[in-house]
Amino acid sequence: MVDEQLKQIGERLRGLRDVLDIPISEIAETIGITTEKYEKIERGELDITISNLMKIAHKYGISTEELIFAETPHMKSYFVVRKGQGVSIERTKAYKYQSLVSGFVNHKADVFIVTVEPKPGVRTIYKNTHGGQEFNLVLEGKMELYIGGKTIVLEEGDSIYFDSTKPHGMLAIGDKAVKFLAFTVE
Repeated sequence: MVDEQLKQIGERLRGLRDVLDIPISEIAETIGITTEKYEKIERGELDITISNLMKIAHKYGISTEELIFAETPHMKSYFVVRKGQGVSIERTKAYKYQSLVSGFVNHKADVFIVTVEPKPGVRTIYKNTHGGQEFNLVLEGKMELYIGGKTIVLEEGDSIYFDSTKPHGMLAIGDKAVKFLAFTVE
């Protein structure tokens, strides 16, 4: 399932590049990787982070959801997502993103419920950056959040607002998945 999703995202990225006549080197530079790595992403052989998809979407004026889910927003006044019903994607076996704004045209922020499974024995935190700011609210579980050299433990009910241009990443703590609301705005 994950491999097929990576392949589909790669196809959508290639389609965007073809339609807008964007050189591979330009998109690779936008997300700070080599053209070789970017070519692997388009072929579905390498994963791409949500933050890098957000960078591409923002630069080329499309919604992140169009790249992730192949969903084009249609609602202009409001958009309701019933519990557990938002479009979702499992980025890896450990990460699942559920969009809460995918159907709203020209939304100014990306809002996801992110579920991260614990990885016993793993202490490496993958860090990324993206423009703007981010708000996280822990709904269930416990996590370590790394931001620009600091490690902060957040538990159910805790929240944090931060500058997402600083390197940041997280790790589920304990034997239970962590579920949190991630709200990003440029």
